[in-house]
Amino acid sequence: MKKYQWGIIGLGSIAHEFAASFDQETSVLAAAASRNLTKAETFAKRYEIPKAYGSYEELLNDDAIDIIYIAVPNRQHIEHILKALEAGKHVLCEKAITMNKKELAEAMKLAEEKELILAEAMTIFNMPLYQQLRSLIDTGKLGALKMIQAPFGSYKEPDPSNRFFNPDLAGGALLDIGTYAVSFARFFLSSQPEVIASDMVPFKTGVDEQSVTILRNKEQEMAAVSLTFQAKMPKIGIVAFENGYFTIADYPRADRAEIIYTDGTKELIESGSTMNAMNYEIENMVKMIEGELPNRSLFLTKDVIAILDEMQVQWEKQAD
Repeated sequence: MKKYQWGIIGLGSIAHEFAASFDQETSVLAAAASRNLTKAETFAKRYEIPKAYGSYEELLNDDAIDIIYIAVPNRQHIEHILKALEAGKHVLCEKAITMNKKELAEAMKLAEEKELILAEAMTIFNMPLYQQLRSLIDTGKLGALKMIQAPFGSYKEPDPSNRFFNPDLAGGALLDIGTYAVSFARFFLSSQPEVIASDMVPFKTGVDEQSVTILRNKEQEMAAVSLTFQAKMPKIGIVAFENGYFTIADYPRADRAEIIYTDGTKELIESGSTMNAMNYEIENMVKMIEGELPNRSLFLTKDVIAILDEMQVQWEKQAD
């Protein structure tokens, strides 16, 4: 099998995590790029990456590179996705993959034209546990889906200049932790939901600091998504069916779920490893390129971005 050569664009904290955990038989981390050559060289040396580039363009011009992992700030994603696809590279981009559905549609169109794989680095769509839970749901054992709860609370220092609260860097809870919560809900919902109601409290810079959203689809399945950047909340997802419910603790990278049936019996489902969350993304990316796995996650991502758009439209109406 071909040994795929990966390059990283953007060397922030998530790129460090990606490089530190990279462990693949089918891939090698071959290059790192920053707008600062010294930073790229330091990063490359730390993770034993053979090539370091002082510009993103140099990396994209490297014919040996097959796949680009994009880890720049959210607002810059679309620019570098399009440039990487134009250069003939497959793309795995950090979440949120784009700022809105219009940008994503443009990127998907180009990927299709170039016959390249484009995917979002959303752990929920790649963790083995979720695939096992989906198989269990499909057996009908749990009955019809009724309700999902997806809370995510994280305390961030209230510094207007950092990326979490800076509107110029696409700050706010929604495009950061919110992508996980909405992705969790969408993964289990039978079809794309409507945003029935969404309310938001802004930070002083204008970005969303906390919000509560209600989703409902044509099957009358509902989901509640609660987000905050100024209070910790346990990341415990709840998915409730006619015949029982399951809880998933630390759901963004979960490897276990507990099912509680209506008769009180319990069942523990375990699959995969939290420690390998990023490697599952890398592994599945290669499988999609090889044609071993359909790129279904991108269409879930498309639905998630559409939900995020709809939430923001409601917030803008409330602000007027």
